[in-house]
Amino acid sequence: MEWETVIGLEVHVQLSTRSKLFSGTSTAFGAAPNSQANIYDLAMPGTLPVLNGEALRMAVRFGLAIGAEISRKSVFDRKNYFYPDLPKGYQTSQLEFPTVGRGSIVIHLDDGSEKEIGVTRAHMEEDAGKSLHEEFATDSGIDLNRAGTPLLEIVSEPDLRSAGEAVAYLKKLHSIVRYLDISDGDMSQGSMRCDANVSIRRPGAELGARTEIKNVNSFRFVEKAIHYEVRRQQDVLEDGGTIVQETRLYDSVRDETRPMRGKEVANDYRYFPEPDLLPVVIDEELIEQVRAELPELPDARRQRLREKFGLSDYDAGVLTASREVADYFEQTASACGDAKLAANWVSVELRGLLNRENLSIADSPISATCLAGLICRIKDGTISGKIAKTVFEHLADGEASVDEIIEKEGLRQVTDTREIENLVAQVIAENAPQAQQYRDGRQQVLGYLVGQAMKLSRGKANPAQVNQLLRDKLQP
Repeated sequence: MEWETVIGLEVHVQLSTRSKLFSGTSTAFGAAPNSQANIYDLAMPGTLPVLNGEALRMAVRFGLAIGAEISRKSVFDRKNYFYPDLPKGYQTSQLEFPTVGRGSIVIHLDDGSEKEIGVTRAHMEEDAGKSLHEEFATDSGIDLNRAGTPLLEIVSEPDLRSAGEAVAYLKKLHSIVRYLDISDGDMSQGSMRCDANVSIRRPGAELGARTEIKNVNSFRFVEKAIHYEVRRQQDVLEDGGTIVQETRLYDSVRDETRPMRGKEVANDYRYFPEPDLLPVVIDEELIEQVRAELPELPDARRQRLREKFGLSDYDAGVLTASREVADYFEQTASACGDAKLAANWVSVELRGLLNRENLSIADSPISATCLAGLICRIKDGTISGKIAKTVFEHLADGEASVDEIIEKEGLRQVTDTREIENLVAQVIAENAPQAQQYRDGRQQVLGYLVGQAMKLSRGKANPAQVNQLLRDKLQP
């Protein structure tokens, strides 16, 4: 019998407020250790928390974006546990009355289908500090800069059935929080971290015991960790063993998960209402204010681009995964008047350049206006699509003018009919056997002859003209 995988994700999103959840300390990334921790963050006696109103608005913003219930009254709780980098000995979080209740997120799968994933809740909490091990031989250092940083923990229903679905959900969530501008979603800096709850069962059976893979910080590692854990659980059960409910860590070097600790439940944390914070009351006025500020979200933009520009669902999905990329594409398409060409150049050539150079779209060396100018030169026949790639590389190196590059490098496309006729005649003379094969009915030989013509012209001849003239000259 086959096994069915059941996955639920708990995703911690760092909210992009300038200050922490309950103190005025900066949340800027990269500061010297312990330079961004005030007396409240250090849990000095007598200090009291003050809720960051902007963090609350961001939580409501997320809830409205996924069609979730917004709690008119939410309560903060103390979640008690010991970590060396948790100065208070507890984390201020939310248990029974979170700010955001049930909602859902639609994911798009590789086979073109869609699936709705339930979101159980999204609650606000503060982050712990960070233990540093690399710089010390036998000890650990403690950096409390992150202590108190505002988080939104988004908990899904166990609706995911594969590692691929889990990654699709995580990417969609990443896209949503960036569109909403509530987090930069930078997983390398800890702005988005994922705990994956994984279990397996026989189809139709009760849910199996689950393990939690803690703090995975990349899409690829989430996929690899789930794949490994599913195989491990299958091996255990098929050998007659039982799955122990526990928290595990993913080792990306060894590509394996290993035990960290027994899986805690709510009782282990001795939750109780935070006595220093009043319940948070959210009125209709605030909700409507936040609703009015919502931007166009990924799914709506995807549909609009399909309708406005006639894009395929795939192209629209690629281009709207990031708001910045979608903005860049729309600027390019509007300026050049050819959405399909713009989509191809943005999703293939530009993305390839940015990936090679490890750049964001904001740091692209080629502006949308400049790329549109390049596409216009393809459309008006000044250059071919192949030559355009050479111009593109010059633009990537910092040369700003498409026309200057074309003139300087002598890349203008040859369209003069007489010149191309001479070129075609030379190709036919130098490739007489292949020319005869075409006359004898081997149509596929034409591609070879066109290639020879383009080679002779160093890519400058108009391919369509070459193709047509060869057909005309080779008529039996």
